Amino acid sequence: MSPAPVEPPTGTLAFVESPVQLLNVLEWAHTAEAAALTVVVLSPHDPMTRGQLRRMAELARDEGHAVRWEEARGGPTAPLRTVGGLTPLLRRARRIVLGDPFSRYVQLLLTLTKARDLVVVDDGTATMEFIGQLARGERLVRWHRHGSGRGARDLLFAPFANTARRRLTPAPEGARRARAIGLFSSMPVEVPPGVQVTTNDFAWTRARFGPPLLTRGTDIVGTSLVETGVVDADRYLEAVRTLARAHGATRYFAHRRESTDKLRRLATETGLEIVRPDLPLELIARRGPIGRLILSFPSTVVHTLPLALRGTEVEVAVCDIDPAWLTEHASPRAQGFLDGVTGTAREVRRLPGTAEPRGLTTG
Repeated sequence: MSPAPVEPPTGTLAFVESPVQLLNVLEWAHTAEAAALTVVVLSPHDPMTRGQLRRMAELARDEGHAVRWEEARGGPTAPLRTVGGLTPLLRRARRIVLGDPFSRYVQLLLTLTKARDLVVVDDGTATMEFIGQLARGERLVRWHRHGSGRGARDLLFAPFANTARRRLTPAPEGARRARAIGLFSSMPVEVPPGVQVTTNDFAWTRARFGPPLLTRGTDIVGTSLVETGVVDADRYLEAVRTLARAHGATRYFAHRRESTDKLRRLATETGLEIVRPDLPLELIARRGPIGRLILSFPSTVVHTLPLALRGTEVEVAVCDIDPAWLTEHASPRAQGFLDGVTGTAREVRRLPGTAEPRGLTTG
């Protein structure tokens, strides 16, 4: 992909590293009626993620936005080359939109901009942890990381991380140089004073795609909890097998980070058809065909799919994570975080598990 033209000084610069982040940038731009938007894709290594990002980049261009694709991890000199090439854009931009405040790349780039208007768009359920840490004044650490996070690389990067956290913290009332901190989210969050929240109700997705054709079957949404070391692989496969048998599921929509070996086992042991989506699931479901019942473990989709599928007859149900499924390496925060993801989901059915069935939740 060739670099996009340099945008004018009054423009907006958005940084994304995943397809979901780019989807939510498009949702934000639609809601904010933002013009002169340049999206910078800090491309990861993972082939599935890269493929979905390229499809999302096409959609962004169709919406009239400029897209700049950066091979940000393409070798030892890539970070220096990427940062050097983006510095002029950073210094001119009036507003920065970012999808992953935990990203070291994004934290480094935040130290190079003078923009006083910063907007964080959803990066899935990680947004809930980000807001909680921001409100408590804690270091920005991903919820599933185990340990102190104080290794040599962490210590070396600490000054940049601290600067980024300060930039994302609202200035005290009456401060001479006020900065605007915004959050564009579909997640249930309680923000600290000074953060302006705009609700993401997936209006762009609903306007652009669908309504979907509904099948009579049941679909299961996959998760990368095994790959992140949170859930034991054998326990997960048994849970999927049990769900498929109980609800007559026929398809399994794989998470982009799920390993090929695990998916092969799932197909063999459950008989499910494994689907590798080429776009975020919100768009796949909205385009259809999709089952009338979608089963998921605690993840972003239990919050986003009911919004994207509003006005259809699709029901979303969530299965709790039993504490016995967690690995010995799982973060001590894992169970509480996953319970919070499930417990705060709206318009989803709770499946029997560690919690009692509750039917449709309203909050």
